[in-house]
Amino acid sequence: MKLVNLIKSLEIIDVFGNIDCNVKDIKIDSNCVTKDSLFICLKGGDKDGHDYANQAQSYGASAIICERKLDVSIPQIIVKDCRVALSLLASAFYDFPSKKLRVIGVVGTNGKTTTAKLVYDILNFSGQNCGLIGTLGTYYKGVELEQTLTTPDPLDLHKIFADMVNKGVKYVVMEVSAHAIYYKKTCGIKFFGAIFTNFSQDHLDFFKDMTSYEEVKLEFFKNNNFNFVVTNADDKTGRKISEIVPKAITYGIDNPADVFAIDVMLNKMGTKFIINLFDCIYDIKLNLLGKFNVSNALASATACALAGVPVGKVKNALFQVDSIPGRLETAYDKDYSVIIDYAHTPDGLEKVLKVLKPLAKNRLICLFGCGGNRDKKKRKIMGEISGKYADFTIVTSDNPRFEDPFDIMCDIEKGVLKARSNYILIQEREEAIKYAVNLAKKGDIILLAGKGAERYTETLGIKRLYNDKDTLKNILEHKNA
Repeated sequence: MKLVNLIKSLEIIDVFGNIDCNVKDIKIDSNCVTKDSLFICLKGGDKDGHDYANQAQSYGASAIICERKLDVSIPQIIVKDCRVALSLLASAFYDFPSKKLRVIGVVGTNGKTTTAKLVYDILNFSGQNCGLIGTLGTYYKGVELEQTLTTPDPLDLHKIFADMVNKGVKYVVMEVSAHAIYYKKTCGIKFFGAIFTNFSQDHLDFFKDMTSYEEVKLEFFKNNNFNFVVTNADDKTGRKISEIVPKAITYGIDNPADVFAIDVMLNKMGTKFIINLFDCIYDIKLNLLGKFNVSNALASATACALAGVPVGKVKNALFQVDSIPGRLETAYDKDYSVIIDYAHTPDGLEKVLKVLKPLAKNRLICLFGCGGNRDKKKRKIMGEISGKYADFTIVTSDNPRFEDPFDIMCDIEKGVLKARSNYILIQEREEAIKYAVNLAKKGDIILLAGKGAERYTETLGIKRLYNDKDTLKNILEHKNA
């Protein structure tokens, strides 16, 4: 591809050199540059891609995208923001694949994964070819890809979009993280629709305060032109979005909304409610626990109806939806129950414990930890929440990264102590789960919170294979033997 054609969508400040050169691929890591690569100078953390421009040139780069003039002999295009340029160039390199798809973005602190999976299931159950991109991985037309980021980086993302187009996928539902919005990953995507789930405390290690964090979420809705927007009337930020986007359709349980649920009944097997979906009223039995999953179902049903799925088919699809991996997933249910959930924020943990508390015939045991090098403020809060709702709390490790796991646990302990609850600290997560299983009595519910369906644990920059469900299975097999 000729560089002169590739850069047409960019807002260019200046050009140096002959841009009628070939571009074989796009790279952001100078070590990966080969002959005829286009190298983009990204700034991030303690590294600045501009410092590696000469290395990229020596490895054969045909041109460089940068934010200031560099001392190189190959062509360079100066732009205002290299991250925006990366997203736009990735889209152009793969021939603007998102324009050939109906991409639905799901934004929110909690509920993104469940809502995205519900949309994916409803669309596929109704006969549409739909792909899924998010925390659970990437799925489309027999392709399954593991994922380390909620929203893939632009080069990977548009390559996936292009393959989806080639395989005949029509719809794509994808989780859009706050970090992805902040780093302009979505700039090159033509969104068909958007869903907002909710807003609560998370990522304050990065965004510093709730106002900045919220503004990033709102920015997504301000800066895109959607065919439809679905937003949560029960959430303060969700109501702000309905003001930003006047045509937005609202859903809710507690506040007036365009689409709503009444007569919500919760039990250990799932949830029953009546849905009013654009004046079509149906009894729904959902194989998911919790009032918040009713909210997720409302969001998904509304989006699918707006995407063109007949309301009757939406209703039928909700009946067929099974549990979501790592989201209030029942991993064991005999004399006592073990539930696995991804809850890793104060709001998420509180909602899950509120669901499980009345379902426990005996005790509710909560096992969780907090990630290292992340929002420290939430640790004490989550400890207090567990101490308030659980009968017994097991504080353990969860991706300590470069922090001392025991220091993290002590931060959580302060909150548990404030609630004056029974608890224990067990650093090794496998040992903590084994302790919970041995502690359990008939009628107890054990909640393994924080990791959900994750397949790894991270310590000192090293990721090793780990999964709560597999660990539990091994412990139970050993115990029974």
